[in-house]
Amino acid sequence: MQDQHLYEYAVIRVVPRVEREEFINVGVVLYCAGKKFLKSKLSDNLDRLQFFPDADSDEIAAYLAAFGMVCAGAKEGGTIGKLPPAERFRWLTATRSTVVQASKVHPGFCSDPDKKLEELFAQLVA
Repeated sequence: MQDQHLYEYAVIRVVPRVEREEFINVGVVLYCAGKKFLKSKLSDNLDRLQFFPDADSDEIAAYLAAFGMVCAGAKEGGTIGKLPPAERFRWLTATRSTVVQASKVHPGFCSDPDKKLEELFAQLVA
């Protein structure tokens, strides 16, 4: 049996009107400490935002890009982007009432975090 590692993931959501609590799943972030893995997969197709006429798709795309930079630990991710992966994951998945939010964190076991990220994205977003 292959090595199984504990992972945690959250679904990334766009909530155009926070007060209505309506959202669209646009990505997944997955953290696996045992594999030193933190990665997000975000949709570049925001066509579903057409159902929210007040939504600013350019602004939301910029927020999602910033999310991706922080997750990747990129220099453009600023101070938060410089934190260790576990702390970046906790920051990215913290409860907040903004246009880009994360679901509750869910655990699981996998042998290949990259493959699991792709599976979760296909199941929950695509």
